[in-house]
Amino acid sequence: MAGRLIFKGGPTFEGKNFGATVSSAGELVFSTGMMGYPESLTDPSYKGQILILTYPLVGNYGVPEKYFWESDTIMVSGLIVSNYIDTPSHYQSRKTLSEWFLEEGKPILEIKDTRLLTQMIRDKGSVLAKILIDKDIDFYDPNKESLIEKVSVDKPNVMGKGKKKILLIDCGAKRNIRKSLVGKGVTITTIPWNLDPFKEGFNFDGIVISNGPGDPKFAGKTVQIIKKALSKKVPMLGVCLGHQLLALAAGGDTKKLKYGHRSQNQPCIMEGSNRCFITTQNHGFYVSHVPQGFSPWFTNANDGTNEGIIHKSLPIMSVQFHPEAMPGPTDAGFIFDYFLDRIKK
Repeated sequence: MAGRLIFKGGPTFEGKNFGATVSSAGELVFSTGMMGYPESLTDPSYKGQILILTYPLVGNYGVPEKYFWESDTIMVSGLIVSNYIDTPSHYQSRKTLSEWFLEEGKPILEIKDTRLLTQMIRDKGSVLAKILIDKDIDFYDPNKESLIEKVSVDKPNVMGKGKKKILLIDCGAKRNIRKSLVGKGVTITTIPWNLDPFKEGFNFDGIVISNGPGDPKFAGKTVQIIKKALSKKVPMLGVCLGHQLLALAAGGDTKKLKYGHRSQNQPCIMEGSNRCFITTQNHGFYVSHVPQGFSPWFTNANDGTNEGIIHKSLPIMSVQFHPEAMPGPTDAGFIFDYFLDRIKK
């Protein structure tokens, strides 16, 4: 079935729909990753966004079972590809990408010149757009409301049986954050974004603040919890959105990027060294002001934006990239080890 991609205040592109026959709207963004579309499509950080994949072949290795996803469902509002492949070949494939999107009621639009779409976003910045299939709908701006409560857990849950106890504040956590930490021999208790662990009497050795979607300034309740943890000098690690929330809680500031960082090839330089780490990222906001008492830890080699902060004396730190590295690369996996080691000390 034919479909259209319409930029707000801009052009219209014709395409072919391989997903559900429904219209969808959101913020139009692009990712330059060459692989890992099942992980990206199920990343809660993409909530409310229409994703353009710049790699030309999408669908060629199908969709694996749910164990390999980063959440239980497709999180993007819609998908734009250059060339959809409906004949996957991979031993882990359980269905085609088209079948998956049909099941979950989301559209996939094949538009050949995704290069042009990406150049337009790169030059003008992220834009609102809508995919029209069956009927016209309004544009939708996900940055004007809180999205975290739509992707966070409803109640606490526990994984692992390690002696060291880590509390994960779920703002839209990717599954592999929990898997990575449990694999390092710790017990992970995941709690909702707005649950105060101090009031509830949780017992823990440190806190990890997860990734998630949207503007961090809508997560005021999470920021207040982090402020309380800072006052108690609790060891903390922020990841992606968690990095921004930690910065806000400590007195820093955040701003929106022109078109965000979404890929598995973002280069980050560790401060005070010449070491460059290739990282997975998915975010539209960044820390524009490092709070007092913290030092810059990592810097993006492409645009010079902050990619991490670390407290000058306490075991409190955060990174804008994803140490759990799904779908890769694994350069930044040491961040979890560094954090856990600082807790021991």
